Amino acid sequence: MTALHQLFRVFRAAILTVSLLFIGCSTVETQSFRVNQDSAIESAQIAVGADFSKYDTLMAEDMGIYFPQNSPATEADLTRIRDIFRTAFLGELEDYRITRQPGPSTMAVQASLIDLRGAAASQVPALRSDIQDIARSGSLVFLMELKDSQSGKVLARAGDSAEAPAIATAAGAQTDWQSVEAAAQKWARLFRGFLDENLGR
Repeated sequence: MTALHQLFRVFRAAILTVSLLFIGCSTVETQSFRVNQDSAIESAQIAVGADFSKYDTLMAEDMGIYFPQNSPATEADLTRIRDIFRTAFLGELEDYRITRQPGPSTMAVQASLIDLRGAAASQVPALRSDIQDIARSGSLVFLMELKDSQSGKVLARAGDSAEAPAIATAAGAQTDWQSVEAAAQKWARLFRGFLDENLGR
């Protein structure tokens, strides 16, 4: 098994009822971001003063999936979703240097799938305030954050909702797995372009 495949075994999903996405975290966001209007990604924000030139290695953190508490999504569905996303990103990141340890030239990457299509408006304020402009009630958003692996400082974030897979989050509904695969592949390509742009590849 390659180092890349070993890395993405830990790039797995969990239900984000408690996560860095939520206010319960003690970290307070104080950074300023500028919007990258030229990005192919729907919403691209770069931290003011971010210096990407020092990074030549990626470290993937656990992927998060958030559904509202009343979602009927099963563990089997979550496992299949995470496997589809892992496969898509493996195909796009093979020529990047990958590590499992933080370091001075290592950038941490964290992905989250935030499904607020069935969320009540009262659930949305629980999201971290700095991403509420990306993830809104009624939306399904793929969010990627790039962070310094040692300090945890967010360097950039990208959110996209243009390719919304039909995931069964309502009773009686069925997941359209082809649409999940299409969304994963599209987001993997978009994120690869976002990485290349910011890392000067």
